[in-house]
Amino acid sequence: MPKLAAFPKAFMQELCKEGTMKVSEWIELAVKLDISGLEWYAGFLEMEDESNWPKFRKEVESHGKTIPMLCCSPDFTHPEAAFREKEIEKQKRWIQMTHILGGSYCRVLSGQRRPELSIDEGVSLAASCIEACLPLAAEKGITLILENHYKDDFWEYPEFAQQMDVFCALVNKIDHPNFGVNYDPSNTFLAGEDPLELLYRVSDRVVTMHASDRYLISGTIEDLKNEEGGSVGYAKRLSHGEIGKGLNDYDAIFTELKRVGFDGWISIEDGVDGMEQLARSVSFLRKKIKKYWPDFQ
Repeated sequence: MPKLAAFPKAFMQELCKEGTMKVSEWIELAVKLDISGLEWYAGFLEMEDESNWPKFRKEVESHGKTIPMLCCSPDFTHPEAAFREKEIEKQKRWIQMTHILGGSYCRVLSGQRRPELSIDEGVSLAASCIEACLPLAAEKGITLILENHYKDDFWEYPEFAQQMDVFCALVNKIDHPNFGVNYDPSNTFLAGEDPLELLYRVSDRVVTMHASDRYLISGTIEDLKNEEGGSVGYAKRLSHGEIGKGLNDYDAIFTELKRVGFDGWISIEDGVDGMEQLARSVSFLRKKIKKYWPDFQ
């Protein structure tokens, strides 16, 4: 049975760069939502102090919620082996962080799409780094989740595996019970591709999901494909919006996830226009999930 969580999409600069918002303030806002969990981000400034990890878990759980998944951004496609080894060590620390927070899912990425990198080389580098982290993940009972990502907020280049064919090649290269996909339909638009086509290709590997929505500021999807298809820089024709009012077809998405027996966490990346918007997105998703999973509470 799917469960709902929320991610502080609107407050990343405040929590991760400026320090003008405390994690406890985000917790107090999020626990008022009709959700079961809070997705965490490894880059919260206060997460640098490891003594805070169990404190935040206790704080969240005191409200009857959990921290099911950790969002982090390893860069596994760097040409230097020493750099990649440091990224593997970072990922292992994030696996430990997930475990201490009480979570079961820890995000991995491929890395940055550096201009000199070939597709085969990038897939090979990313796969070998992810595989180096899997023994610890298995030991801690954590599933590593590869997201079809666009670009980390603090990266120079977009995601190496942004394009569907590259993402699927990487997913297919890793066969391990502690590895799966975190599906984000909106990110597919940023690659100038169809989110349903991607879902149909990887649905049997999807274990978690980011729920978000995008809408066109101007023009058409064809304009987006012609102008933005995977280019450096955020797609200027697209903007984050309230879930259910954008381009994503959640009936088609949930029909496919239901078909393959999906029962993981759905974490909401929304609220860029305020907590009321996030609450409306929660309400929309609860109604949709109830339609496809009638026992959903």
